[in-house]
Amino acid sequence: MRKAISILVLIITILSCNSEKKNPIEGTWRLISAETTEKDSTFSTFNKNTKMIKIINDSHFAFLNHDLKNGKDSTTALYFAGGGKYTLKDSIYTENLEYFNNRNWENNKFEFVVKVQNDTLIQKGIEKIEKLGVDHIIIEKYVREK
Repeated sequence: MRKAISILVLIITILSCNSEKKNPIEGTWRLISAETTEKDSTFSTFNKNTKMIKIINDSHFAFLNHDLKNGKDSTTALYFAGGGKYTLKDSIYTENLEYFNNRNWENNKFEFVVKVQNDTLIQKGIEKIEKLGVDHIIIEKYVREK
């Protein structure tokens, strides 16, 4: 009887651990491709001379991007970062941009469709900010950092 109760407790413990659904977009991601569509024109916005990561936890996201020459080449020096809270419902990922070094982008909401395939995160959606004349579709692909 004691052995049966122990086995039952073990099974319940294992099942309760596996019942929690993990958020597939949580983690650290490195940008590997990016493209933008404005009106009828689609072009790559991926810069091989920079490195960008996106960090997503259970409630917030952050992105960091910088040039690969440590800012020493004034013609290619680049740094930007931003972040805020997000929501994820099914495949609809909505960023609420609370922080960004270009302050005109702050306090805007951007909705994307996300898909995770193996170690790749694909994010597609519209970035629109009327006061800045921004209105385009972006597709970004990230690979999970180990």
